[in-house]
Amino acid sequence: MNALTTTGVTKRYSNHLALSDVSITVPERSIYGLLGPNGAGKTTLIRIINQIINADAGEITLFGERLRPEHIGVIGYLPEERGLYKKLKVGEQLIYLARLKGLSHHDAVAKIKVWLERFEIKDWWHKKVEDLSKGMAQKVQFISTVMHEPRLIILDEPFSGFDPVNAQLITQEILQLRERGSTIIFSTHRMETVEDLCDHIALINKSQRILEGTKKSVKAQYKSNTYTVTHKGAFHFNPGAFELLTQQPVEDDYFHSEVRMTTAGNPNGLIQELTRLTEVHAFAEKVPTMSEIFITLVKGETHE
Repeated sequence: MNALTTTGVTKRYSNHLALSDVSITVPERSIYGLLGPNGAGKTTLIRIINQIINADAGEITLFGERLRPEHIGVIGYLPEERGLYKKLKVGEQLIYLARLKGLSHHDAVAKIKVWLERFEIKDWWHKKVEDLSKGMAQKVQFISTVMHEPRLIILDEPFSGFDPVNAQLITQEILQLRERGSTIIFSTHRMETVEDLCDHIALINKSQRILEGTKKSVKAQYKSNTYTVTHKGAFHFNPGAFELLTQQPVEDDYFHSEVRMTTAGNPNGLIQELTRLTEVHAFAEKVPTMSEIFITLVKGETHE
């Protein structure tokens, strides 16, 4: 089953088209990266899924059912604009938000204590939100997003304000949430997060979805038949099936080169040719990063 599907979702604000016929499919128990530059339409789509605003056209289904107001209880949403009540104490804040999600007072207290202990912040219960640092407040808001064990979790720039240690802590918790059955949608500009966490991605640009698929399939689509080689002894190809793109000396008689197959195919022939020409010490396919793919598409370059 898919956790979420949007079909032909369109939203216009006066003369601005925020979303144009956007369709995405989020598999259940996946970590799904929703990518795009500022102003592309990601936040508008997230707000429509959360029923904060309505779409002008299109349909959304959640776990096989058409989206309804009562579905808000199975969604956990961490917005980019954080929204804690500064004068409330942490414990009061979390209990209040848990009750809004349908938890009893008893269950809310029990679940909150578990999360505070997991994050090693049990002594924060009586701290006022206004006395917390940005990173501390982020932890509290993350707990408020997931403590009711939502089936769908939507995180908009969740690592903003975190140092590397706490970012790693949140990463581990996200992976655990998926293991326990949740589906996570990430909206982020941090491509290293996408590389590390996401297994599916969609790219929205200028209000339209221009790419969607598994991370593996997307990378395969944008490969360029290029390989990196570490070798001893310089070499050159004769004109033909292989092209030497760069060759840089490393030390002694060792070099690091990039080579390309001019036609798609099995790299065994390239390996055989290299071993005939030089002493090969390392050989690897050059797979594009998500950052490189993102920049290529957003800049409007074409891929053949």
